[in-house]
Amino acid sequence: MSEELLSEEVRDLILRHIDTVAQLEALLFLRERPAEEWNAIAVAKRLYAPPAEMGAALAGLASAGFLRRQNQLYRYAPTSSDGATVDALAKAYARQLITITNLIHSKPRGIRAFSDAFKFRKD
Repeated sequence: MSEELLSEEVRDLILRHIDTVAQLEALLFLRERPAEEWNAIAVAKRLYAPPAEMGAALAGLASAGFLRRQNQLYRYAPTSSDGATVDALAKAYARQLITITNLIHSKPRGIRAFSDAFKFRKD
């Protein structure tokens, strides 16, 4: 299956808001538990991800409007239009895991990675 089979909305959501597979897994994990609040360490343990990476992933999802953050706890709370797109993403991920994973990994790393290439390092 190829990227072309993903809806435009799902593809755009991934390209604009999902930086890692762990971040996608966190979004889908919390989507399945909308009444529950989780901290980054607990989500990291459940998804076998590094806590620091999960903290950044959840903060990014909260900034994008998919999660509500209060007192270091996160809860799935997207806008209604974003919620429908996340639902479509969950269905697509169940059928097209490789396609979606490849799309995430093919994203440009961004200006930060570019600027990091010019940092002087001690050897």
